[in-house]
Amino acid sequence: MNDKDIFEKTVKENKDTIYTVCYMFSNDEQDVADLFQETLINIWKGLGRKERADSLANGGNTRGWIYRIALNTCISHERKRRRHRTEPLSLNASLFDDAREQRERNAELLHRRITRLQPFDRAIVLLWLEDISYEEIGQILGISTKNVSVRLFRIREQLKAMSDKG
Repeated sequence: MNDKDIFEKTVKENKDTIYTVCYMFSNDEQDVADLFQETLINIWKGLGRKERADSLANGGNTRGWIYRIALNTCISHERKRRRHRTEPLSLNASLFDDAREQRERNAELLHRRITRLQPFDRAIVLLWLEDISYEEIGQILGISTKNVSVRLFRIREQLKAMSDKG
């Protein structure tokens, strides 16, 4: 397999994961698309390393590698964005029934609260929401399983304590 084939196979198998990570760092469609594209560029660059390309060509596990690239890309972008903060205008009108509208408001509230977390904590929450084990989260992020457990507890408390404003 050449690098192009490996890249296409890797992206095809992991596009949902990449999108989920990107969405966790922004709910603006264009921003998510930009993060997705930047992540793909970083995956392509990562394939330039012979050992990574060989591992992927031989069916190596890409999940952790993809998460690391996507998270690092999004965290770097978040740091740059925080330096140049802007406030977008929204003119969305709600056309949904009440129950669906309430579910969407709750999901949006949770998303807003999660986006207020520090990038590393946001990464932990994202991986946890993807139903990844504490051990694997620790491996992906380079921390101990116990540290994952402690941080998740603290993150949950922090999310509960957040006000709905700001």
